[in-house]
Amino acid sequence: MYTPSLVGKLQQSLDDLKKNARDKREVAYESPQGAVVSVDGRQILQFAANNYLGLANHPSIIKAAIEALHTYGYGTASVRFICGTQTIHRTLEERLAAFLGVEDVILYSSCFAANEAFFATIVNDPLNDLSPAPDVVYSDELNHASIIDGLRLCKGTRLTKRVYPHRNLAALEALLQQDAGGSFRFRIIATDGVFSMEGSTAQLPTLIELAEHYGTLPFVDDS
Repeated sequence: MYTPSLVGKLQQSLDDLKKNARDKREVAYESPQGAVVSVDGRQILQFAANNYLGLANHPSIIKAAIEALHTYGYGTASVRFICGTQTIHRTLEERLAAFLGVEDVILYSSCFAANEAFFATIVNDPLNDLSPAPDVVYSDELNHASIIDGLRLCKGTRLTKRVYPHRNLAALEALLQQDAGGSFRFRIIATDGVFSMEGSTAQLPTLIELAEHYGTLPFVDDS
């Protein structure tokens, strides 16, 4: 059982959040996702979703989803890593790879999950434990929270984090020059393509030139 002191402290925390207007309540939609949605019987504008192309309720998408239900059933009943990968997953990944002109593609349930996985997979690689050199990531100071969380999942001794001022490529280059010829195993420049909280955009052509010049891997988060 929860002790009264725990319940009391949790309630106090909830009360403080409400008092400071920091509590979060879910908004339940009564309609499909779209630019206009129904909430509590009212039609309201939706500006927060990722349904940029309006495909969430497109007739072709609904038709394809129904056909997939008949073929594969509802859901995988497992995570992909164990026994949750179906042929439709690989078909989509192969088609995306062909469209993007890359060797392969891997799907995640969300961009947040992908960013959390990427850095930890590289930095926490068991082979890295055999190397005396850590990895280094150069991160824009206004990068999305998923990139920040992804870096936090890396083993502290295996990663050096360098944060440069927002979109300041001169400052970034100074850091790259500082570490040139240094004792780092991998060097990664991490940036949003479009900084969703600010609306600004990364200067990707110049950033890519810097990455190529200094032998650094560019990582771009684009939703």
